[in-house]
Amino acid sequence: MKLLNKVAFVTGAGQGMGQAIVRGFIAEGAKVVAVDLNQAALAESLADLGDKVLALACNVGDGASVADAMGQAEQHFGGLDILVNNAGVGALDSFLETPDESWERVIGVNLGGTFLCCREGAKLMVKGGRKGAIINLSSTAALTGDGPSHYCASKAGVMGLTRSIARELAASGIRVNTLVPGPTNTPMMSGIPDDYMQALLKNVPLGRMCETDEIARVAVFLASEDASFMTGQNIAVNGGMAFI
Repeated sequence: MKLLNKVAFVTGAGQGMGQAIVRGFIAEGAKVVAVDLNQAALAESLADLGDKVLALACNVGDGASVADAMGQAEQHFGGLDILVNNAGVGALDSFLETPDESWERVIGVNLGGTFLCCREGAKLMVKGGRKGAIINLSSTAALTGDGPSHYCASKAGVMGLTRSIARELAASGIRVNTLVPGPTNTPMMSGIPDDYMQALLKNVPLGRMCETDEIARVAVFLASEDASFMTGQNIAVNGGMAFI
């Protein structure tokens, strides 16, 4: 098992890629703190995993909420080895019609939430003397610009944040990498108009959407000792849609 006895903290764990990553980590021997806005729905969706998972409510865009969830993770499992920043939101605003509140929400959750969780998670790793791994989820839209401006900007910001903190945290033995998915079969994608989705898939050389378990397997790799000399990298899982 690649992650035996490791403690992981996964945001946006209620569905889609987050839930697949939780299950992938547990299959490899980890214990997981799974967080989402809706704790009741989250706990129900992961009930079959028993005491290997701790389901918590957390608003990643709120520093106090993040600090509280990290504190509960430390109290329950004794520390932290792996952090996955998967929680994210999108919107279909055109640039000229983007309301201030939509910009602030998308940037605040996707980029601000990643920053807050990285800061608090890294503090916990350093406190425990653990050589941890942080995985931040970006998007191929950050490379292509094919998407709403606030979403593309937030996900490009995640890449820059990753590079910066990878350098700063290296002295503590903490690796930080970005996982960059392409179009993936998740509930978030179900709200995208069919004509837009078909046009999007025409740009994927492998000709299909990614499945969540394919993202989870790459997350396991980045969290494990298999990636022990990798930090500050952007790892694209997009079927050839764009290259880094």
